Amino acid sequence: MLQFIQYLKGYVCIRVWGYSPERFMNLCSNHDILLWNIENHGEYNTMCITVNGFKQLKGIVRKTGTKVAIQKRCGLPFFTPRMKRRKIFLLGLMGSLAFWVWMSTFIWAVDITGNYSISEDVFMDFLKENDIYVGMKRKEVNIEELEKKIRQDFGIVTWTSAKIDGTRLEIQLRENEVDTEDGGKQGTEEEAGKQTGGNEFGSDLIAQEDGIIVSMVTRKGVPLVSVGMEVKKGDVLVSGSVPVYNEDATVRNYQYYDADADVYIRRQLKQKEELPLTYEKKEYTGEEKKEVLVSLMDKELILRMGKIKYENFDKVTDKKQVKLLENFYLPLYFGSSVNREYVLTDNIYTKDEVKSIFSEKLIKYMQSLEEKGVQIIQKNVTISKNKRNWQMNMDFQIVEKTGQNIPAKPQITAEENGEGEENQAAGNLL
Repeated sequence: MLQFIQYLKGYVCIRVWGYSPERFMNLCSNHDILLWNIENHGEYNTMCITVNGFKQLKGIVRKTGTKVAIQKRCGLPFFTPRMKRRKIFLLGLMGSLAFWVWMSTFIWAVDITGNYSISEDVFMDFLKENDIYVGMKRKEVNIEELEKKIRQDFGIVTWTSAKIDGTRLEIQLRENEVDTEDGGKQGTEEEAGKQTGGNEFGSDLIAQEDGIIVSMVTRKGVPLVSVGMEVKKGDVLVSGSVPVYNEDATVRNYQYYDADADVYIRRQLKQKEELPLTYEKKEYTGEEKKEVLVSLMDKELILRMGKIKYENFDKVTDKKQVKLLENFYLPLYFGSSVNREYVLTDNIYTKDEVKSIFSEKLIKYMQSLEEKGVQIIQKNVTISKNKRNWQMNMDFQIVEKTGQNIPAKPQITAEENGEGEENQAAGNLL
């Protein structure tokens, strides 16, 4: 802040030499004349002084027998007169400033974090469908509506935050750990159903797979199965209809809840992976062609010597977006790319290569099961070969959590059933 004030008021850099420069500096201090950036160069000293302070040096110089010379004039008072003589430069400077201010009213970069299950390409397509794109005006971005739309369209997203920082739109996501075949959306909706109790008659908890129950803890509802029982997919595990009994042990009515329980089953899980007998391998010839890339918005300029005559080649591009400050991005990109020629050759997988590839696939698949909370208690893996491909058959014994809430049907008590039969009989007599 002090340097900014000094720049506004203006200051000069001076050189002091002669009989007693130390006395010169002491007298300046006694007269409240500010000196800074003092440097000793042996035969002379250099320092900075304000414009008003410099005007008061005449008497001090005479008393100390020193000499003073101006080396450089700095600050706004000295800059403005020069700019008056350079009108074209001044106009260009003002126009440039106005251009950058105008550019700051747009979104030039979108930064997405926390998206592990949702690919960036899918999310960018979602933004385009909702009229959020690079190059739009900042004031047109409705942050609250965008956050709401993200949670609605991506059920796996449990929390989101969006903000505009400079010319960058920052979107942070948090995904649900529950994963289903529908990409997590189904699981999220089910959890919402448990909390809200959307059905008038509650909900039942049913089995999602065949298996044998190994553990069960019920929090809400009436358990209809127990540990050790074998269940089929779709069987009701816990009923959300809780009976209320009379003194004679007959059911008076039912109270309805969203059934809630932790039920774990043991079941068999089979999976198969295939690998062709042959594969095409890229062999690089060593020939390559480099090029420079410059792009503005959607327009891209490629600078290279000659044309690319390779039949097959890979392009490796390194491109960066220009930014003036940390969050002031511009729609300007620059970089370079290398086009590397290759030829395709037919190769046959060896047994060691097949084992290595299948082993990596097996490890990744087991890791994906463990991430979902699935416990593997036994596994049997076999690798075989036929005329068309290699096959890996995986047979697992696993323990996993099961349970899906579905709307429950209203229960009819014995009294209600009897009243219904009487009414029907009376209707027949009439």
